[in-house]
Amino acid sequence: MKTQDELIDELLDLAFAEDLGDGDHTTLSTIPADAMGRSRLIVKEDGILAGVDIAEKVLHKVDPSIKMEVFIKDGAKVKKGDIAFTAEGPVRSLLIAERTMLNIMQRMSGVATMTARYQKELDGLKTRVLDTRKTTPGMRMLEKEAVKIGGGTNHRIGLFDMILIKDNHIDFAGGIEKAIQRADDYCKANGKDLKIEVEVRSLDDIRRVLAHGGVDRIMFDNFTPELTKEAVALVDGKVETESSGGITLENLRAYGEAGVDFISVGALTHSVKGLDMSFKAF
Repeated sequence: MKTQDELIDELLDLAFAEDLGDGDHTTLSTIPADAMGRSRLIVKEDGILAGVDIAEKVLHKVDPSIKMEVFIKDGAKVKKGDIAFTAEGPVRSLLIAERTMLNIMQRMSGVATMTARYQKELDGLKTRVLDTRKTTPGMRMLEKEAVKIGGGTNHRIGLFDMILIKDNHIDFAGGIEKAIQRADDYCKANGKDLKIEVEVRSLDDIRRVLAHGGVDRIMFDNFTPELTKEAVALVDGKVETESSGGITLENLRAYGEAGVDFISVGALTHSVKGLDMSFKAF
């Protein structure tokens, strides 16, 4: 299995392949090869900064000789007009790296800003906001890193690091007990140490799960806040609890006050506006 660094490196290879092609002919035709310069990353909108570490990877992938001076680190609150960092080196390299770097930083900062907004709604509660697998193809590692930078918590990274038994698995398996048992048997047979989570659609489903056992977390799918409070009382701390489905910034607090451990929110990554910023010569 590939490491996070390897996946990010492949993403950058693809990003430059689709952008650069056989060369940045605008830059090559207008900028002398020996021209040196400086650019600065200017924040143009209030939010949470994310992607500074990745920006350095982008710049150095284009040209290891580029020097960065960082003024604001990942996770910091930023406001319009802030200078996050400067970069100095061959002008051609700075121009070639610009768009790919900005695309990544704007996206990551947008995710971090959205996450911080959601987690702030839960101030004073034990409940943590989770991301989902509803990510931009190829950018999952970066978007999930941005969720952490924004103060959220990662759910599973992919299909490989946790068992999440959802409604379709249950229906195809022939019932909730069969699905759980098969998952447990599979882990034992294959030497897998994976947490098992199961999605439930009613209080009766919860009773069946608790009677059977063998799970680490129960996900309440499309429960109302009122029903969620009943569900949390029914579970009574025996396993972790999670709410999912139909949750917005407006009703998030009500779900947290119902007592769940986690709330998963697809909007952290699938409905995000990038944070506005630019990379300008100075």
